Amino acid sequence: MTASIRIRLSIMMFLEFFIWGAWFVTLGTYLLRNLGASGTQVGVAFLTQSIGAIVAPFIIGLIADRFFSAQKILGVLHLAGAVLLWRASVAPDFGSFYPSILTYMVLYMPTLALVNSISFRQMQNPQKEFAPIRVLGTLGWIVAGLTIGWLNWEQTNSLQSTFLMAAGASALLGVFSFTLPATPPVKKDQTSSLGNLLGLEAIGMLRNRSYLIFFLASIAICIPLAFYYGFTNPFLNEVGMKSAAGVQSLGQVSELLFMLAIPLFFSRLGVKKMLAIGMAAWVLRYVFFAYGNGLGNYWMLIAGIVLHGVCYDFFFVTGQIYTDNLAGERFKSSAQGFITLATYGVGMLIGTLLSGRIFDAYQTTPTTHDWRMIWLIPAGIAVVVLLAFLAFFREQPQPQTTAAADTLRDPATPLTQAV
Repeated sequence: MTASIRIRLSIMMFLEFFIWGAWFVTLGTYLLRNLGASGTQVGVAFLTQSIGAIVAPFIIGLIADRFFSAQKILGVLHLAGAVLLWRASVAPDFGSFYPSILTYMVLYMPTLALVNSISFRQMQNPQKEFAPIRVLGTLGWIVAGLTIGWLNWEQTNSLQSTFLMAAGASALLGVFSFTLPATPPVKKDQTSSLGNLLGLEAIGMLRNRSYLIFFLASIAICIPLAFYYGFTNPFLNEVGMKSAAGVQSLGQVSELLFMLAIPLFFSRLGVKKMLAIGMAAWVLRYVFFAYGNGLGNYWMLIAGIVLHGVCYDFFFVTGQIYTDNLAGERFKSSAQGFITLATYGVGMLIGTLLSGRIFDAYQTTPTTHDWRMIWLIPAGIAVVVLLAFLAFFREQPQPQTTAAADTLRDPATPLTQAV
């Protein structure tokens, strides 16, 4: 890969996640303050991410893999997204805001797979070359949060500008995408079933009892995750944290640092301990939020944000590696699609609907909430998931030479040890 291609891919990745971080973090605060939305409506707005995740395989499988080059589709989707983000910024109420953001997320979520596809197609050794490019995405999200904090948009009630900033970046990436390396369709003459598109051909992995436990835990742990995505920013602003969106970017900094350390932890701890630590961090984070405040316990708020790296990397990144190792060559792509559909599709769908109802149920005045109870509920859910996982998940290493297909045929066969 030449230096020119590396730079272009890095810019692409930076803008891809800058766009998302520019409006997504403060969405709940914007809806509650500017559009007078209820907690249930906030949950429904975040639900668009799950809908987009469910629809994404169809766009990728039916269009990008068969008819048009990935970089051209990426450009068209982001140009259309810029218009939709602008429309969302001028919507006077939730009823007119929701169709724009729903359509936008249906178009945006497939771009997450497209930027990866464009990147991988240019690489000779993705294991070494992808991480330095992907890290620019995390940096883009961090810069978006710091920009919002630096411009004091939360304190000055100017969060409408976040959508305009995201729209501008989306238009820029839309145009820039047409300069990216050509990435023609790879399945032009092939056919795919509905199961292929959704990754359902990997469903046989669930015959492995331990993988089934992991799969169910992945869905369940995304329920408390939805509380974090939907209501952390409104919570931090309500308790008086200044530049909350900027402070929240510490979570991405933590995510970045722990991601670099994943190989070391993996070799020392193994799959079960890594997953368990990730879920335990979920519990601890929400306990910190429940008892933290803008006064004497301010450190708890910071600690809860920084724990995001442990929560995400130890569970989701470990889970992706575990899934990849167990699936074998034949099911690698479909297995990742299957677990993504389960987590960001089913799990987050349940979580966003539940979190909105909990938020409304513990509203004490028109502008204040019983945040202790709001956070203790997802903490309790995470505790139940953690205990069930520890009780039923069995990590039984087997030699690396054993075929993953044999594991799938025999549910009693021990799991492949992660590298």
